[in-house]
Amino acid sequence: MSALAELEREYLKAKRDKTFAKELNKCLSDYAGRPSPLYFARNLTRMSGGAKIYLKREDLMHTGAHKINNTLGQLFLARRMGKRRIIAETGAGQHGVATATAAALFGCDCHVYMGTEDIRRQALNVFRMRLMGAEVIPVKSGSRTLKDAINETLRDWVTNIETTHYVLGSVVGPHPYPMIVRDFQTVIGKEARSQILKKEGRLPGYLVACVGGGSNAIGLFHPFFKEKTAFIGVEAGGLGLSSSKHAASLIKGKLGVLHGSKSYVLQDSHGQISTTHSVSAGLDYPGVGPEHSYYKAIKRASYVAVSDKEALAGFKMLSEAEGIIPALESAHAVYYACRLARRLKKRDIIIVCLSGRGDKDIDIVRKVL
Repeated sequence: MSALAELEREYLKAKRDKTFAKELNKCLSDYAGRPSPLYFARNLTRMSGGAKIYLKREDLMHTGAHKINNTLGQLFLARRMGKRRIIAETGAGQHGVATATAAALFGCDCHVYMGTEDIRRQALNVFRMRLMGAEVIPVKSGSRTLKDAINETLRDWVTNIETTHYVLGSVVGPHPYPMIVRDFQTVIGKEARSQILKKEGRLPGYLVACVGGGSNAIGLFHPFFKEKTAFIGVEAGGLGLSSSKHAASLIKGKLGVLHGSKSYVLQDSHGQISTTHSVSAGLDYPGVGPEHSYYKAIKRASYVAVSDKEALAGFKMLSEAEGIIPALESAHAVYYACRLARRLKKRDIIIVCLSGRGDKDIDIVRKVL
C-alpha cells in the first residue's frame, strides 16, 4: 500500500505540473511520432459494402504499437520519483519492447517478466527487448502467459519498492494504475476526435477496439464518454465461447478481484482463475480493466467476441485490401468492424483503433495458414 500511495501522490502532482505535460508531449511528438494518422480505409470500406471505416494508426508509432504512449509517461514519472530500476510485465511483447525502449532512452535498468509460452510465441519481441539492454525474465508458473507475468512483477515490486518503478502495461491492477494508464492513452481518442471533425465535420457513430486488459480501447473511448458515439470492445473468442478456450472476460466472466482491482474475471465456481486461450498473446488474459467493467455495467459500451479463425480472416483482409499488416490483437477489431459496417448505412462512420502492427505475429500466422 505504501508504494501505491506514493505512486498516486506523485502522479497527481505530475498531472498538475505544466512542465511535466510539456516534456511528455514533446517526447511523444519528437521521439514516438505523434500524432498518429486517422486513415480512411477506402478499399476496406468498399469491400465491406457499408459504413465508412477509419483506422487510428497506432501501428505507426515508434515500437509499432500504442504501448509507447504509456511507457514514456511512466518513465517521466519514475524519473520524477528518483527510481532508476524499471520492471514490467508483457504478453505479446509490445509493452515489454516499449518499456525497454523508454528505459534505454532514460538510461534506466530494465527487467521484463514474460511467460515462457509467450516467449515462445513472441521470439522477435524478446530479441528486440534484449537488444535494447533489458533482461527478459521467464515465468514458468501457471499458464505461463500474461496473468502469471503480472503476478511475478507485482512480487518483485513490493520487494524492491524503494528503488523500483513498475510500469504496468494496461488499465488493470490496483489503483492508481488503471487511471494512470488510461490518462496516458487518452491521447489516442483526443487526436481521433479532432481528426474526424476535421475530415468529416462530425463525430463517428461507432468506435471499435480490441480488449484484453483494454488500454488501447479505453484510450480511444474515454474522450468520447459524454457523446452519443457507440463503444464496441472486441474480446478474444479463441476456439469459441462454448469451450473454455477463450479470453472473453466481459462476456463470460463473473465479478471478482484480480491483481488488485474489481472487474469481470474468468473463474471457476471456487473463484480460482481460469486458464485462457487466444491466438493473440496480448488478449490472453482472464480479467479486464475495471473501467471497462463499469462501462458494461452502466451499458455505456457493448462487448463482443471474435474467434481465432475470424481474427486470422481480419488479418488477411486488411493486409490484402490496404497493404497494412495488423497485429493479431487489432485484427480482432478489424474483422468485427467490417462485419458491423455491412449492417450500417454508407454515411455512417466507424473508427477502429489499429493498436499495433503485425511484424511480431508473422511466424504465428505463417504456421497457422
